[in-house]
Amino acid sequence: MRRFLLLYATQRGQAKAIAEEISEKAVTYGFSADLHCISESDKYDLKTETAPLVMVVSTTGNGDPPDTARKFVKAIKDKTLPPDFLAHLRYGLLGLGDSEYTYFCNGGKVIDKRLQELGAQRFYDTGHADDCVGLELVVEPWINGLWAALEKHFLSNRGREDTSETLTMASHASRDAVTPELLHVESQVGLLKLDDSGGKAAKVLEQNAVNSNQSSTLIVDFEASLTHSVPPLSQASLNIPSLPPEYLEVHLEDALGQEESHASVSLVDPVFHVPVSKAVQLTTNDAIKTTLLIELDISKTDFSYQPGDAFNVICPNSDSEVQFLLQRLQLADRREHRVAVTIKADTRKKGAALPQHVPERCSLQFLLTWCLEIRAVPKKAFLRALADHTGDSAERRRLQELCSRQGVADYTRFVREAGACLSDLLRAFPSCQPPLGLLLEHLPKLQPRPYSCASSSLFHPGKLHFIFNIVEFLSNTTEVILRRGVCTGWLATLVESILQPYTCANHVDGKKALAPKISISPRTTNSFHLPNDPSVPIIMVGPGAGVAPFIGFLQHREKLQEQHPGGHFGATWLFFGCRHKERDYLFRDELRHFLKCGVLTHLEVSFSRDVAVGEEEGPAKYVQDSLQRHSKQVAGVLLRDSGYVYVCGDAKNMAKDVHDALVEIISRETGVEKLEAMKTLATLKEEKRYLQDIW
Repeated sequence: MRRFLLLYATQRGQAKAIAEEISEKAVTYGFSADLHCISESDKYDLKTETAPLVMVVSTTGNGDPPDTARKFVKAIKDKTLPPDFLAHLRYGLLGLGDSEYTYFCNGGKVIDKRLQELGAQRFYDTGHADDCVGLELVVEPWINGLWAALEKHFLSNRGREDTSETLTMASHASRDAVTPELLHVESQVGLLKLDDSGGKAAKVLEQNAVNSNQSSTLIVDFEASLTHSVPPLSQASLNIPSLPPEYLEVHLEDALGQEESHASVSLVDPVFHVPVSKAVQLTTNDAIKTTLLIELDISKTDFSYQPGDAFNVICPNSDSEVQFLLQRLQLADRREHRVAVTIKADTRKKGAALPQHVPERCSLQFLLTWCLEIRAVPKKAFLRALADHTGDSAERRRLQELCSRQGVADYTRFVREAGACLSDLLRAFPSCQPPLGLLLEHLPKLQPRPYSCASSSLFHPGKLHFIFNIVEFLSNTTEVILRRGVCTGWLATLVESILQPYTCANHVDGKKALAPKISISPRTTNSFHLPNDPSVPIIMVGPGAGVAPFIGFLQHREKLQEQHPGGHFGATWLFFGCRHKERDYLFRDELRHFLKCGVLTHLEVSFSRDVAVGEEEGPAKYVQDSLQRHSKQVAGVLLRDSGYVYVCGDAKNMAKDVHDALVEIISRETGVEKLEAMKTLATLKEEKRYLQDIW
């Protein structure tokens, strides 16, 4: 078989899953994928690689390559490498990202650009998949087109002309790189040509339309839903993905009484089990969002941090949701049994491996509570597998529709955008009874949740503060269920017994109750820190809970000014925003204190829902409006005084709006076109003077 090198750079497992899908499909098209994580540098060598390279690269943080790719990126960015270092290499790259973030797919773009600079050439156009609208919208056609691009590469290398008419036309296309759109049909031709096994290995299953005798075909006037489709989908023949090969054998064994620690959930970072020493509600009871502050006692640990750092909270799934799954899977009476997982001896999955996030011989209860992301939106491959474990033919047909090529709109609307999870599917399709092994194969690792430090260790020795909004939302995929965020809901319940109400927000001592404990771990070092030179001016933009790291900044700066009373400290601007002045103005007293003592030189606050009375020019509604009103000063800090700008908070709207406002400010105040202003802002980011901590 014709070999190609397949590398993935993953943060949360998505790039790995896509690379594994490519590897499994490759055999059908007559190729062999040499699959490796990009961090396994001892398994491959691009300098001597003669086969084509296929890469799947995710993006993390604010446009950074994933942690697994850091060593690789550092190596290829070596400035001593000659411009023809990789001139022999031919590659195709699929980038994964989220357009809600400013630097979309930047992890892949960084690698793509550098490979080009080192002389490598694309044999297939780069794809950029957007998790905001659904990765599969780009991933599926990109993979479908990959096979013809590889076919063209290998045939052209051998100088052969005995291809099919379609592939010959493709090989003489005017562009060097092949596009997924042009090669969709060609990939199907390649499939027909290479598959001589009577169709058994084909990855497309033709499903007949719903039987005309089924009563569901008569109900054509109802609206579509998670459980019900309408024409033309309900009457269509379906192109269904092939069934992912099962590869895990799971046995439940009687408990032996050994204790479990959820510290075992984290595989890399050190884990600290620390008590909650204080919990305060920062908003009034009638605020739209409830914001809590939690203080952790880290005095008896080696955990250290500086303002601007973030850390992970290791959290469990909701107990009620875990109990539902146990009941629904008919495993409630075996919750304390130990889970023994092995690889199936006869599996067809290439490179099958045990999931690293499942501790050896943990209890079933522990597995569902601490290890698996049971709230994850199911991928189409999971739906495809669930369909084969669904007894009712109408329910099975609907699951097939949702994972089919024809059902992409329904999948997007009723699964992806609705945030449906496994529990929702099991409620919607009562005859679906998946085995436990299927959950382990398809549910990702339960990720720890990151939070920004909202304190300074100089100001609060031995303590660590963080704040969060309690996330609450209605899930109405099949029935209306009020859900809370996995971590914020758990934390809110955990601290109920010691929670101080809003009126006691400035009270020093917490309630006298047994302090609950949580597990935390440090996050990879970032650059969201105060400038090393305290004389450099800074602009902080943090509406709502985004103000958290800036409280730490200001506490730190106050202590520094106390320690160096004659020192020169630059101007500090804070643009804060909330809905109502009297309901959710977080840290109001603290910010007034910082302003009064000169630690904070400019405080600009906007209230988006308060109605202005008797003002010629109403107050700014949002932080981006406040920035615009101080356009000259903002431009002066950034361009004349070489200052820093920090943005913290919501990525979906606020961060983009602030970015656009900064572009407009630079354009207006310097008299340049917006494109030039965008370049200026990009330079600030490269210089780490425009920093974001957004989610």
